[in-house]
Amino acid sequence: QVQLVESGGGLVQAGGSLRLSCAASGSFFSINIMGWYRQAPGKQRELVARVNGAGSTNYADSVKGRFTISRDNAKSTVYLQMNSLKPEDTAVYYCSALGVRTGPLYTTDYWGRGTQVTVSS
Repeated sequence: QVQLVESGGGLVQAGGSLRLSCAASGSFFSINIMGWYRQAPGKQRELVARVNGAGSTNYADSVKGRFTISRDNAKSTVYLQMNSLKPEDTAVYYCSALGVRTGPLYTTDYWGRGTQVTVSS
């Protein structure tokens, strides 16, 4: 079993910064893609940013230039540095680990429980 533990959410004023962390633990050989999704009240979950094992990244257009995703493969940890936060960034942020190899033939996707980010105006 693989667990994803998120930290770093909270309340911040518009224009401020937060850094989210997500550490994967348990029994696995590798993780293909790690990333962050978010879900605001009444809205669908959406991709924020993701990074593969080689360091290639993808960002939602709404966060480009403000958020930076990074990954420490040795620690199986992904980070999301969020700068210039806006009230519309308010959401529950979920960590994801996609393509987790738990055996020679098996890969599974895992999700964290989510961490609340609230940006006040």
